[in-house]
Parts: sequence; structure tokens; C-alpha cells
Amino acid sequence: MPSPRAYWKGSLKLSLVTCPVVLYPATTSVEKTKFHMINTETGNRLKQQMVDSETGDVVETEQKGRGYEVTKGEYVEIEKDELEAVQIESTHTIDIDSFVPRDEIDKRYLDNPYYIAPDGKAGVDAFAVIRDAMKDKDRVALARIVLTSREHVIAIEPLGKGLLGTTLRYPYELRDEDAYFDDIKNPRISKDMIELASHILDTKAAHFDPSKFKDEYENALKALVRRKASGKPIKAVAREEKASNVVSLMDALKQSLKGRGGGKTSGKSHARRATGRQRSAKKTQRSAARRRKAS
Repeated sequence: MPSPRAYWKGSLKLSLVTCPVVLYPATTSVEKTKFHMINTETGNRLKQQMVDSETGDVVETEQKGRGYEVTKGEYVEIEKDELEAVQIESTHTIDIDSFVPRDEIDKRYLDNPYYIAPDGKAGVDAFAVIRDAMKDKDRVALARIVLTSREHVIAIEPLGKGLLGTTLRYPYELRDEDAYFDDIKNPRISKDMIELASHILDTKAAHFDPSKFKDEYENALKALVRRKASGKPIKAVAREEKASNVVSLMDALKQSLKGRGGGKTSGKSHARRATGRQRSAKKTQRSAARRRKAS
């Protein structure tokens, strides 16, 4: 198996400790099914061309430029050298600025993950020192890195023998949740309903196991392509009709408990009933003893 190709090479710096490192993308879309646009008459692949939105003429490479829309339909052209003048110079250094508690990082800021590994044998010791020191603290390093001409904040934490670096979004890239949640009402929900819902949650308690994730659509696409390529007929799958009956929220919660996974809850219910019977039996025994004593 060929060695993976590094996405970025540079140095990881913690105060005066520096070590050469490489970054590899931690995710891939290679396995996803992709389609190309083709001419259905010739079977040939299509290619895209840039055309002028007004004249409809094809624009050649040397005529293409960048423009920022200042008003509707009016653009200010930005020259290539002007753009290069404001680009941040890549220092090829991941400079650690601070260490923050892991649980303080809002998950909405997490962007793209990368594997960080030592580059060659020379920096292994320094790399191990930084990695192992971070293992002793439940904190994540925040650093700066330049990727594709833009500076990013990257969160770094130990992962096995290496480090996991995740670029973070800037605040202006996040949408304000109030715009989406403000209109949500706060209805009065009975305690019984919440308890029933809590029991349902208990019956579905599990551990995070991504090996159980199944991309049903991707699997269906692969099966479709295989059947089509082998000349087999394609059968349309009948879709299940959604139930149209409307039930109350309380009924829905009760039916959920009776369904899959309801055994755990019913076990607790049986235990409570058994305890109640034991208490009643003890009361009966005490009453009989008092009557015998009185006589």
C-alpha cells in the first residue's frame, strides 16, 4: 500500500520546542458513488464552459477574472496581483497560542479534521514530548495555520500515537440560533409525559459505535450501478405508505414503550409492583400479630 500523500508540511511549535510535522486529511469521499454528466445520444462525457451571462459567448481562460458585486449587476474587478498582496504569507508553522478546556469548544465551530504526524525521525522526540504533555491535561491546543492562502485556527489534541488537528470556523461563519429558535413555543408538558419519554431514552441507551452506521442510499446506488452495468433489469421499489392515523402525544409515548425495547421499563414496573405486594404482606402480618396479642 503506497504511503499517503501529505496535504501540508511544516513545523509544530510550542514555545521553544519545535518539530517537523505533516498533515493528512482525516476524511475522504473516494468511496462515495459519483456520476458524470454525459451525452445520452453519444455516451460521451460533457465538459463545462464559462459563458458571458449577457452575450452568451464562451469566455476563454485569459479573459476570466474575479469581481466583487458592489450593487446588483455591478462588479469591482480584483486583479490577481492585488489579491496576492493581501494574502497571508505561509510560514509553514503551527504556532500553539493557548490551551483551552475541551468541553468549552462549541461543536458548531468544528470544521475539517486532519491527522498530524512527525515528519521524519529527527523530530519524533519533540513530537512525543508535546503529545504526551497534552495527554496529561484535559485541554485542547489552539494554534494558527495557513492553508490555501487563508489563516485558520486549528484545535489540536492527542489521538493514539499522533495528533488530531481540527480547523475551526470563525464566528462570522456561524448563523445565530435565535433566528431559528425564537418562534419555538414553550408548551406546558406534564411530568408523566416527560417520565415516559425518559423511559424510552433509557431503553435506547447505547455507546457510540460508528461501525454500525449504514449509508443505505450509498449502498442502493452501488447496487443500482452494478445491476445496470451487468444488464440486469432495474425494479422500482414500492414505497411504504405513511400511517395517516393521528394519535395523542401521551398515546404515542405509551405505544413506544410497548414496542421495541420496552422490556427494560416493564421490568422496572414489575419490580415496583412486587415491592408494593411485599409491603402489603408485611402490613397484614403485623395486623394479625397485634390481634393475637390483644386476645
